[in-house]
Amino acid sequence: MSSDESRYTNKIFMAGALPLLKTIATDVPEMAKKFHGVNAVYQVSAMLNAQDKEAVHFIVENGSWSCKLGEYFGQKKIDAELQFSTIEKMNEFMKGKMSSLPKFKISSLPKFLKFMAVLLKMSSLLNITEPPEDDEELCLLLCKLYFYLLSSGISQLNKMEHPEIHSWALKSPDRVYQWAIEGHPECTAYMRVKAGKTRAGRGEYKRSKPFFCMKFDTAAHALMILLGTGDMLQMTKDKQLIMEGAPEFGAMIGDYMMTVGALAK
Repeated sequence: MSSDESRYTNKIFMAGALPLLKTIATDVPEMAKKFHGVNAVYQVSAMLNAQDKEAVHFIVENGSWSCKLGEYFGQKKIDAELQFSTIEKMNEFMKGKMSSLPKFKISSLPKFLKFMAVLLKMSSLLNITEPPEDDEELCLLLCKLYFYLLSSGISQLNKMEHPEIHSWALKSPDRVYQWAIEGHPECTAYMRVKAGKTRAGRGEYKRSKPFFCMKFDTAAHALMILLGTGDMLQMTKDKQLIMEGAPEFGAMIGDYMMTVGALAK
């Protein structure tokens, strides 16, 4: 039986990291060009036992991506699937250990190669260790990816009853936590929590003002926190990091962000 840490890590990858492929295939021009007019079905899975598997699948219709958690049971054939023998093997692969390769189930080699191009692009982006200099567009894309990953990751850990995060969620009234870059509403993510339930969302939360927002003056400064190269206290003092709402919750959200990051490394 898999350990709790293995299960938490796999959920971060399945429900947090792999859905980022849709964002990359849409927002990166060279990737979007590859899928112009393409129709395809892709799946990444990991066996839990001889019959059951964890999975995430993607449906591409005329170049437009949708992402769904769970196995694909639709009418169309799967053009390419990466199937891992265990969730531990998948975790190792996602962390860059090429000794843990999946079984490749390929119905269409050209579509498989397109999918692998997006997967490799995601790997290269998430392995950047310093904020890119003089490239605001790339910085914004990286922030968007990390905001999506962190909001989804924290929410998924709560749903799996991670002790610390679930205990906090159970005691929480209806509140929204948000991550944002000043002047770039397209680069925003949020998480709503209420009485033990959480839901992650992309974009600004518009039904009410967030209870707490971790906002940055620039994408480059956001990446200093996201990549662990900046001093949170100094950046707060310099107003590069703005804690809007209830600042005492900033350290707590920061801790949960680090929990997600540690599992994904």
